[in-house]
Amino acid sequence: MDWGMKNRLSKIINPKDGHTVMLAVDHGYFMGPTTGLENLSEMIKPLLPYADVLMPTRGGLRNYVSPEIDIPICLRVSGGTSILNKDNLLHEGIIVSMEDAIRLNVSAVAFSILVGQPFERDTILSFTKIIDEANRYGIPVLAVTAVGRGLGKDAKYLSLASRMAAELGASIVKTYYCKDFDKVVETCPVPIVIAGGKKIPEREALQMAYNALQDGAIGVDMGRNIFQSSNPVGMIKAANAIVHKNATPDEAFEIFKNNK
Repeated sequence: MDWGMKNRLSKIINPKDGHTVMLAVDHGYFMGPTTGLENLSEMIKPLLPYADVLMPTRGGLRNYVSPEIDIPICLRVSGGTSILNKDNLLHEGIIVSMEDAIRLNVSAVAFSILVGQPFERDTILSFTKIIDEANRYGIPVLAVTAVGRGLGKDAKYLSLASRMAAELGASIVKTYYCKDFDKVVETCPVPIVIAGGKKIPEREALQMAYNALQDGAIGVDMGRNIFQSSNPVGMIKAANAIVHKNATPDEAFEIFKNNK
């Protein structure tokens, strides 16, 4: 691993504790004006002090995020279908050139692969192309892993997708938390962050983050469970406390409740 790759990874994963809080705000690339992100710039402004990394699209970055903000960027570079195309959701290809990612001064790029669907080969081959292009410039790739409809959040399939992503060259893997998650972590040779997924009650989301850290994840990449919360700032402060300060779910929930 060259110096540039190590340097960028050190911006994404806090070198002091090896953990990270990623704030995902890339939902617009397939969901459009997602609830909570109608005005992305106003939403993220108070949240950024408690995030280690921001994960937007290039349009979101250019139109909503000030270039003066000092936060590492993990840029979404895959897409191709909308939330309306349910039969082919996540049948994604490359939507951003590496040259444009470099112009945006990103610290990493994120690409989704879907394992267990007839079109999995398309997403995986595009993923490996992104890895080749990103690694040429010392840019890490975050693999956003998902499994086909009907397979569920099962350690067997999430482990398969995570291990494949690592074997193909991902520097970090993002996947869902599940029962026996420690087995997913044990069989993946690169760091894992968990996806927040759909909005759930705040106490449950904090418990999930805590459990994931206990099972070996290095952090969280949350979006809707933060910006759709009744108290987004309190929620990201609570998640940060779990990831970086070893807070328990009860302690983190008190942080959430007391930060109005």
